[in-house]
Amino acid sequence: QVQLVESGGGLVQTGDSLRLSCAASGRTFSTYTMGWFRQPPGKEREFVASISWSGGRTGYADSVKGRFTISRDNAKNTVYLQMNSLKPEDTADYYCAARSGTLLYTARKDYNYWGQGTQVTVSS
Repeated sequence: QVQLVESGGGLVQTGDSLRLSCAASGRTFSTYTMGWFRQPPGKEREFVASISWSGGRTGYADSVKGRFTISRDNAKNTVYLQMNSLKPEDTADYYCAARSGTLLYTARKDYNYWGQGTQVTVSS
């Protein structure tokens, strides 16, 4: 069982940066692939980024590639999402997700555990 708690969301302006954090409970955090998803207002939840258990491999949605960076610190049981050059279309609730395995999963259905989300609003 893994419990996930996101933090770091807020209201920012276009071009600003934010760093989201996701703290995980459980001794097996280092064996989990971690992902970030987001759900814009009135839309479906979509994949943002994922990172392998070791941190050696990462994957991104095309819409955030080059602006967002996912990383993890297994000693702290925490995964991060550094978001730079934010745009109004990045406005969404951001969710952290986890699952055991070695692949870079990108589908919502692939993840077993979810946090409650943190809201990010980017004003123009």
